[in-house]
Amino acid sequence: MRPITRRVLALVVLLSVGLLALGALPSYLGTGDPYYLTAEETDASGPAVNVTDFSGQRYPYLSTALAEGRSEGYQKGPFGLKESFTHSPFDERDALTTQNPDAERDGRVLVEYDGTRYWVAVEQVQP
Repeated sequence: MRPITRRVLALVVLLSVGLLALGALPSYLGTGDPYYLTAEETDASGPAVNVTDFSGQRYPYLSTALAEGRSEGYQKGPFGLKESFTHSPFDERDALTTQNPDAERDGRVLVEYDGTRYWVAVEQVQP
C-alpha cells in the first residue's frame, strides 16, 4: 500500500471514530443538579395545547411526566456543547409553547391530555 493511501485511510478512520465519539459523548456529559419536566394536574382554564395524540418517541420527557408526574433527569453540559447535540426537556417545553403561545404562563405550559389539564414545567430539584 502506498504511503499516501495509508495516510488517507488513517485520516478517514480517525475522522469516522471522531464523529462517532462526538455523537455518543454528549449523552455522557452533564454537570449540576438534574432538570425534570413535571406535570401537575390542574383545573385552570384558558387555551391549552392538546397533547393526547403526541408521540412518545418525539416527546419522551412529556410522555413520562404525564404518566409518572416527573420525567427522567437531564443534566446540562459544562460548556453548552451537550445542548446542541441532545434532546432536552427545554426543547419539549419550547415545542409546546410554539404549538400554542397563549398556553404558556409564568414559564409553565397548560396542556390537555385525555380530557385532563396539566401544568407542564421544567424544574431543577435541589438535594
